[in-house]
Amino acid sequence: MLTRRLLLSMALMLVVVVAVCQGTTQNNSPTDTAGRGASGGDASFANPKKSAHYETNTPAHASTLAGVPVNVVIDFNFDLHDKSDISIKKDGKEYGLGRTSVDTNRLTLRRAMDPAAPDGLYTVEYNACWPDESCHDGSFQFAIDRTLSGDFEGQRGKEEVKVALVGITIKPQNIVIDSGTEVTWVNEDAAEHYINTDSHPAHTYYPKQNSRALKKGDTFSLVFDEPGIYPYHCSAHPETMTGMILVEE
Repeated sequence: MLTRRLLLSMALMLVVVVAVCQGTTQNNSPTDTAGRGASGGDASFANPKKSAHYETNTPAHASTLAGVPVNVVIDFNFDLHDKSDISIKKDGKEYGLGRTSVDTNRLTLRRAMDPAAPDGLYTVEYNACWPDESCHDGSFQFAIDRTLSGDFEGQRGKEEVKVALVGITIKPQNIVIDSGTEVTWVNEDAAEHYINTDSHPAHTYYPKQNSRALKKGDTFSLVFDEPGIYPYHCSAHPETMTGMILVEE
């Protein structure tokens, strides 16, 4: 009888110990986050809401940028009405400048962004309206963290900067330049390359940054006057050839 009671007591103690250990493990488990936010912290991005006829947007959802976007652009596959609009907010404050515009192709919405916008998480809400004036809403988020510019290659103080397209890569990939600097891309590969502004395949964020096909030895040059960040890629190799230009005053 004594042996049986002792065994039961030992089994009960073992169950208690296991339960306590499991609770401790669960309480110490890391919290999941969806992306890196401002000031080196973690930003949790909500799921995006895509309206009817939505295609792409720049900045990309859940992206964290080293500078302020020059504008927010959203692309669709159906003609837009001029009553369409974009709102860019952080903590309830609007950071969109001027009115939302519809590009001449009638498929792209854009709105300029305040270059003095602070670091943090931004929510973009939009109403996409069609020729019959019916509308559908959508939303996405991105973050700004200026400390990320420390990972960019400094090219300030130069009138012209050269960027090589070589080995199916962009070198240097991310650069910081002064306003008014001319950037020249040189194709050093046998493969044909392009310089295209985001997104892919719309290429609408900064249309001036769209080149013709560049064969080996060909160049493409562009002067960047407006401060902000310019994400781009090679449309022939969009998965591996991406880059960013951060323009500062």
